[in-house]
Amino acid sequence: MIKNERQYLITKTQVERFERTLEEIVSGNSGNENLHPFIAKAREDAIRSQVADLRTELQEYEALKAGNFELEQLGVVSGIPAMLIKARIARGMSQRDLAERIGLKAQQIQRYEATDYASASLSRIEEIVGELSTEDASQH
Repeated sequence: MIKNERQYLITKTQVERFERTLEEIVSGNSGNENLHPFIAKAREDAIRSQVADLRTELQEYEALKAGNFELEQLGVVSGIPAMLIKARIARGMSQRDLAERIGLKAQQIQRYEATDYASASLSRIEEIVGELSTEDASQH
């Protein structure tokens, strides 16, 4: 994801460079002549894939700059604490179980839940989400 104007400009430059390389490949001036056809095709496909990915990122950033974002999406943030607690319960995990799985004391999970995760860092929340999302999270 492009996060600022500097990254946007860098990405545009990368796309231009990749497109020039593709033009050289198509015109036969890329040095691919000495490569095995399979490797040359893989190289071309990789560059085309990279260009497509970068173009998608550019389009997303341009849409955001134009104001295309549903601000209601931000509302999901306020629901995160309840979702984490519900997911833990639905997985059949106690606060102690969750704490042990991520290397904390049960009291820390109790504090997080009592304060709706107000003191938890985003990286900690992501760690908890990861643990609650694993297939074997309900097996203990």
